[in-house]
Amino acid sequence: MKATAIVLAAGSGKRMNSKVHKQYLLIKEKPVLYYSLKAFEESEVQDIVLVVGAGEADYCKTEIVERYHLTKVSAIVEGGKERYHSVYEGLKAVEASDYVLIHDGARPFLGQDVIQRTLHAVEEYKACVTGMPVKDTIKIADEEQFAKETPKRSDVWMVQTPQAFSFELIYEAYAKMLQKEDTSITDDAMVVEKMTNKKVKLIEGSYRNIKITTPEDLLIAEAYLQSNQED
Repeated sequence: MKATAIVLAAGSGKRMNSKVHKQYLLIKEKPVLYYSLKAFEESEVQDIVLVVGAGEADYCKTEIVERYHLTKVSAIVEGGKERYHSVYEGLKAVEASDYVLIHDGARPFLGQDVIQRTLHAVEEYKACVTGMPVKDTIKIADEEQFAKETPKRSDVWMVQTPQAFSFELIYEAYAKMLQKEDTSITDDAMVVEKMTNKKVKLIEGSYRNIKITTPEDLLIAEAYLQSNQED
């Protein structure tokens, strides 16, 4: 089985309120993206395709991939306007892989246990996503922001990455979706759900597998990294 990780680092991170894109912000003197790539570098995944913003390929090659000796990065490609365009560019750069794991470069605390579970699950189910049951009660709002429904907490998961698929399944699903330009798509599992009849398996991720999105997340990240160093 050959598996390739597609790491997405093409976002601008508007909610971070920083001139520096969130994937390049520093945690303990290393960029967020470094930690995401390092997780796959140390895993059983054979290749990494890094998808970056326009004009950022040379910077990432020199300042991250070469500087930190990330030998599994086989390709660095520029993404597109939306996340799904970036994923498709990454898929086109994959070479002869059976499975792909699509991961947000702004999730720096991906554990080896989660990668292992994902690899085992995708081999069995061909389509799976990591996530965790929500801790809080969730309310569904109507158009006027009144609560109209309260789903059972045990039925609601917060979805994370990596999201993993057989290469043929996800490539064909994305090709079909891009022909329709369905802008309601928010993650890779949704592409498979909408464009194929394949069910997507939910597998356990980690509550530590947070996405760096707002300034508060950097404080949490610092605490997690400090905890990891003390263990």
